[in-house]
Amino acid sequence: MSKKRKDIEKQAANGNLAAPEDISERGLDIPTDPEVADGKTPLEARFLQSQTNLSTSRRHLLTQILQEADETFFLSSRDLGRRYGVDSATIVRTVQAMGYEKFADFTRDLRNHFVTQITPYAAMKAATQKQRSVTDHVHQSLDNDFANLTSLKSSFDAKKVTALAKQIQSSHRIVVIGLDFASSLANSLSYALVRLGCDAEAPVGSSGLMQNKIRILTSKDLLIAISFGRCLRETVEAVIQVRRQNVPTFGITDGDLTPIARYCNEYVTASTGRSSFLDSYVAPVAVINAILVACAHSRPKRSLESLEQVEKGSGGRSRWFQDNNFPEPRPRKTKG
Repeated sequence: MSKKRKDIEKQAANGNLAAPEDISERGLDIPTDPEVADGKTPLEARFLQSQTNLSTSRRHLLTQILQEADETFFLSSRDLGRRYGVDSATIVRTVQAMGYEKFADFTRDLRNHFVTQITPYAAMKAATQKQRSVTDHVHQSLDNDFANLTSLKSSFDAKKVTALAKQIQSSHRIVVIGLDFASSLANSLSYALVRLGCDAEAPVGSSGLMQNKIRILTSKDLLIAISFGRCLRETVEAVIQVRRQNVPTFGITDGDLTPIARYCNEYVTASTGRSSFLDSYVAPVAVINAILVACAHSRPKRSLESLEQVEKGSGGRSRWFQDNNFPEPRPRKTKG
């Protein structure tokens, strides 16, 4: 394994990978090629789409470069040529045949392609090689969460969240899509929006149920999609489907190059940099809290009325546990 790859995996384990440069293109066309939307990285998709423009030798060369991305993403055109026995001009012409104007654009996508291939196993393996105690790993995890929050605060676009809150309040229905670990985020957001008087839900269960929910959305509704990294296929496909129905979309993701960022009308980013195998959702939770605060205060009268109804709906019975009718708990045993 190369020193460069080890360095990248260590950064992944520490949550220190730099965010990719912004290629926001909000006018981006909805992809018609299924390869683009089927979990492929931008580089993989471009490679597949340019097959007819590539000779057999160029296809073979690019296949090798992609398969060995851990050893090639940091190389110059001259170094790549030396590695594969061709001159640097051949490398540049091959890259241009894929549609890249500059070699630097290709290397940017190649690096992002490699980073997305870092699996939870690779991150966990890198973390275990640091010879730290379990307590050290716990402290590292908390430090990492704090760093993610600090990064969020320094770059957070409050105006974009305020605009989203107004859009939520004016939408007829809000569907929040978040699967796997992100389902907890989607459920929290939709549950709190209902408390504020919004018609919101986060579909759970089969993919068929989710498809039924989003199929009836219109331009007066809103879809909020939550996914990170390479992004889950079903979440991205939901965004693409409702875009074709002219339904507004908003994404919560962790980079400007993720499929959610590329295909949603608008999005916010929050780092999920991890210290071990599991992504950190501390910063995305903070984003959701900010969205809910903005929603509550954009229409405070409606929010208060809805919260009052919830409070009265309890029928006077407290929702909180009380010790009055239960025996005193046994005292805990103490050492010594």
